[in-house]
Parts: sequence; C-alpha cells; structure tokens
Amino acid sequence: MAVSNPARQGMFYGWFVVATCMFIAFLTMGTRNAFGAFVVPMEAEFEWNRTVVSWAAALGALLNGVSQPFMGYLFDRVGVRIVVMAGILIVGASTLLMALTGSIWYLIGMFGVVAAVGQSGTSLTNTGAMLSKWFRRRRGLVIGLNASGMSLGGFLLVPFAAFLISLIDWRLSWVIMGLMILCLGIPLAFIFLHDDPARKGLYPDGDPAPADGPAGSPGTPAPPQPLFAENWRQAFKSFPIWQMSFSYFICGSTTFMLSVHFVPMAIEEGIDPWVAAWIFGWMSLLNAIGATGAGWISDRIGRRKNWLSLVYFCRGTGYVILVASLVVPGIPVIAGLLIFSVVAGLSWIATAPLTTSLTAEVYGLKSLATISGVAFLFHQLGGFTSVLMAGYLREITGDYVVAFSIAAVMLYPAAISAFTIRERRYSVRYQVAPSPAGAVAD
Repeated sequence: MAVSNPARQGMFYGWFVVATCMFIAFLTMGTRNAFGAFVVPMEAEFEWNRTVVSWAAALGALLNGVSQPFMGYLFDRVGVRIVVMAGILIVGASTLLMALTGSIWYLIGMFGVVAAVGQSGTSLTNTGAMLSKWFRRRRGLVIGLNASGMSLGGFLLVPFAAFLISLIDWRLSWVIMGLMILCLGIPLAFIFLHDDPARKGLYPDGDPAPADGPAGSPGTPAPPQPLFAENWRQAFKSFPIWQMSFSYFICGSTTFMLSVHFVPMAIEEGIDPWVAAWIFGWMSLLNAIGATGAGWISDRIGRRKNWLSLVYFCRGTGYVILVASLVVPGIPVIAGLLIFSVVAGLSWIATAPLTTSLTAEVYGLKSLATISGVAFLFHQLGGFTSVLMAGYLREITGDYVVAFSIAAVMLYPAAISAFTIRERRYSVRYQVAPSPAGAVAD
C-alpha cells in the first residue's frame, strides 16, 4: 500500500489511539482488579473460605496467560480491532453475568475461564504491540500511558465497586460494571483503533517522512538488529527473552497477589473496608505515575534494563516494609500500608512499558505481539501460583505474613536477572546504522 505524506495538521492521530487504549484498559482491567472488593461479601453469603475464592482468581491468571500467545498470534495476523472488540464483548458480558453467581463452580467458570480469556484480547500486550507501530521515539512513554489506564481503573473502579456494594449489593454492582464495559468500550474501539499508521496515510510519531533510525530521525538508514525475530520461537532461542520472562514471572507473582488479597488482608488487620479500598485505589493511581514516568525516563536516558531492575528492587523493598508493619510491635499497620502503597504503587505497572519496549528494540516488531504474549504467559503463571499460595498460607497461618515475605524475597533475584540483560549488545538503540548508499568511507 502506498503511503501518502501529508503535512501534519493538528494532533497526530496516534494520540487518539493511545487515549482509546488507555480507556479500554481502564474499563476492563480496572473492573478485574475490583474483584478484591467482592471477595468478602461473596464469602459471607456463600460461606466460602479464602482458598476456594482464590482458585477463581488464580485460574483466571493462568488461562489469561495461556490464551495470550494465541491472541498475540491473531493480532499479528488479523489486526487489533477484531481482537480487542471481541475481548471487550467477552469481558463485558462475563462481568455482567457474574451477578448470577450461585456456586463456586460458576464463579470459577465465569471469572476464572470466560472473563480471563476475553481479557487476553484487550491486554496491554496486544495494545502495547500496536502502539509500538504508531510510535518509535516516544515508544516507552506511550506504552507507559497505556499501562496507566489499568492503574487509573484500579484507582477509580475499586473504590467505586466498594461504594456500589455498600449502596446496593454485590450482584447489581457486577451488572453496572459489565454494562459500562459493553456500552463504552466497544464503540470507542470500533471508531478509533487502527493497526498501523500506514492505514491512515501517516508515519510513526507523526513524522512527515519515514523514521527508520534508532532515534526515529527521518531518513536515517535502519541499523542492524542482531536478534531480530521472524517468529516467537526464534526469539526464545536467545537469552535476553528468558531473563525478561523470569523477571516477569516474579512480577506476576507479586502483583496478582495484591489484586486479590490486599483488600481482604487490610480488612483482617482492622482497616475499614472503605479505607482499604481507597488505599488500593491510591496505590493504583501511583501505578499510573510510575508506568508513565518509567516509559518517559527510559525514552530519554536509555538503558531500560537498569530501570527495570530498579523497579523490581523497589517493589521488593516495599514488601519488606509491609511485612515489618505486620510483625514488628509498635509500627502501626495503617502506616505500613500507606508506605507500601507508595513504594509498590510506583513500581507495580512500571515493568510493562520497560519490558515491552525493550522486547521491541531487541526482537523487532514483526512478531512482537506473539513474543510478548509468550513472555506474558510467564507473568500469568506467576500470578496463578502466588494467588493460590497466598490463599493457602493464609488458611494455614491465619494471616498473610509468610506469603508477603516470600514475595519480598523473590523480587531481588528478579532485579538481578533484569540488570544482567546485555541491552547494549542486542538492542537496536545501540547499533550503528550502515552508511548511506554512495557514501565514501574515510
């Protein structure tokens, strides 16, 4: 398809794509994170224990990860609009149908299977791969903004869910949140999402000419990419993707645990449910700042693997502070929760823009959605393991101290794994572009 070269007038269309992806993440992932607000009322009505409820969330994390590579493959073949709209439809309908929950098997089937598979279609992995085509110089920033949509969803929709539950009941609350996803998400995706700027006669970043160089400078010859991958199997024959996947496993382990168990843990420590939901919401707001900031800094300073390592280190330190507030006499639990919400909040989603943009720079864009989907499977396997582990250990010990201590310990090896990625050797950002045709060597 020949691409026109229109003069730029007004705002680059790519920013509308970014805003749409943010809002979709806000709706779909924010609602999923609100599951923690429903745990206690559903347990009270059905007399379930924490381990049983954890199975629904854990299975959801697992199937979301297993289905993600297939959704990434579909994205690479048929495009983002079909995949994302189908995902929104499934997530919205299953959220609405959560109101009919009458048994643990229905909960597991609807939340842990149907909604989880639909979530793979709307995931940050797919939308991040699409945004990597729309932006090059600002890739880290826009992927961070995309991830911040999920965080803003947690900031607003978790307290909103808690408010709805207290105002009406948990069943009608599921209905309202499902209708929000269906009525707002599908029209926006249909109108604004496009796979590639070429479809709109545009170039990445809104440049008036192709941006082939590592910094996106127009007309610069493309540098070599040592680990460019034609398919996902080729990528997984090299070491950097395994380092990122190992760290991603730990990332999933230490974030899904919070999505399911943070609010119930705070309530059991004597915190009012409304206050617990707002602390989680505050943590989610800081997620947005952390994700956007991490992407912005990495675009300007580079060395994404150093920032990725720092994120894991800070999150581990946050868990240490939280555990200390639970076990050390004299430290108010509320103080520990608030400090943890700041440290963990700034580092929670910051891994997403750094990992996705680093993967794009090392392996290229051709199979990025599939490669990122396979890496994300490790993230979800970590989430599956940790959600079950936390629920099981809570039943045995009566609290979350052991589970959160394990999370703290795991994050430091994740930081080391990220730090040792040989980014300067493999990232296209640090490769030297070939001399233009006809240039005379010195």
